[in-house]
Amino acid sequence: MPKENKTTVRTEHELEITRVFEAPRELVWRAWTEAELFQRWYGPKGFTIPHCTIDLRVGGTHLFCMRSPGGQDMWFTGTYREIQPVERLVKTEGFADAQGKAVPATHYGMEGPPMENLFILKLEAQGKKTRMTLRHEGLPVGAGREGAGEGWRQAFEKLAVVLEEQAHARA
Repeated sequence: MPKENKTTVRTEHELEITRVFEAPRELVWRAWTEAELFQRWYGPKGFTIPHCTIDLRVGGTHLFCMRSPGGQDMWFTGTYREIQPVERLVKTEGFADAQGKAVPATHYGMEGPPMENLFILKLEAQGKKTRMTLRHEGLPVGAGREGAGEGWRQAFEKLAVVLEEQAHARA
């Protein structure tokens, strides 16, 4: 399980989350960049990812469906802006329809979030562990930002379990 879990509000529209995982950096990277692993952990507790495609190249896109515990599907898409394998990943993400066309938050009955957020992921090896820092930019002020922080906390709890399972499967 993680030894470090820190969320910092950088500005009123940004969060920075740092977590140390008991897993090698390559495995944490794969969890972000391989659809099969990504589907197993992304999203808050109770949410699932029934569909995910990842075209991991600069200018490539990703598209995934996040299903709420109540069965509501929300689609997200984005573009990869920077890829430094196992070290750094920069991508955009925003609401979409099932075909990958960007839509406003109001499409899903929400207000506030911008059309696009920016995620900057940095992975640092610490022996057999990985220090992961995620900066999430473009958050709405107020409850939306706090909700995002809690959502990430829950997602990273799920990620820790997936990483542990993967590490045991490889042993």
